[in-house]
Amino acid sequence: MSNITELVAADKNLSTLLRGVKAADMETELSQKGPFTVFAPSESAFGKLPQGELPFLLKPENKIILKTLLDSHIIPGKTAFKDFRDGQKLTTISGRELEVKVLNGSVSINGATILGRDQDATNGIIHSLDIVIPAD
Repeated sequence: MSNITELVAADKNLSTLLRGVKAADMETELSQKGPFTVFAPSESAFGKLPQGELPFLLKPENKIILKTLLDSHIIPGKTAFKDFRDGQKLTTISGRELEVKVLNGSVSINGATILGRDQDATNGIIHSLDIVIPAD
């Protein structure tokens, strides 16, 4: 079984996330023991960002901004899709609080809907999202 970084690298629907992880120097962090739950914006999620935002984020001088954004998509522990509860509060690795909404079998995290779920890794789990979780 692969770790989170390896799973992201192998999933063509997460190639922009991989570029972000590399640009923010997070490969080692996401390869460590964990466990982590990663809410991974899909290709279409990154495509929904305002025009010019992604190239801005990927610039070396914006590494801290990018890392802050990506950190808000990661929580400690391993949470499977079936374990999310409506109204649940999640705290990211950067200390940001996220809110879970469960409605008709659909789960959203701060307005981002989980599309792909429960990609198991040796150090956690990945759920792909339809949008990038908006910054505070």
